[in-house]
Amino acid sequence: MKYDTRISGWGECALEFLHEDCNFLIIFNDSAPQELADISILHTAGELLADPCVGDTLCLCDQVYTITAIGEEALHTLKELGHCCLSFSGAKNALRPGNIELAGPTLREELLYAGGRLQIL
Repeated sequence: MKYDTRISGWGECALEFLHEDCNFLIIFNDSAPQELADISILHTAGELLADPCVGDTLCLCDQVYTITAIGEEALHTLKELGHCCLSFSGAKNALRPGNIELAGPTLREELLYAGGRLQIL
């Protein structure tokens, strides 16, 4: 287990990024400032025990994804703030420096729930 935390809730605009052409979520520790909390999936603070790598598994509320790329800033902000963008593009190169790109099933709003686990294995 490289990372293990639980979803505590989300801001009123956080799920809008799953729609249209965005297909990503912004995650932050519960300590995020309000202006960032409004657009983020919030989770309990967790310790990153080892760096995630391409090919690792990310589980989000019982949905399983494979990490396909990691942006150059994503590991730093995940360690320090519990923050990154989870992009469901399956891209082999990170689309943004703060992204972790994921391949797997389509994530729908109704699959997210408070108390659900966010894990990197």
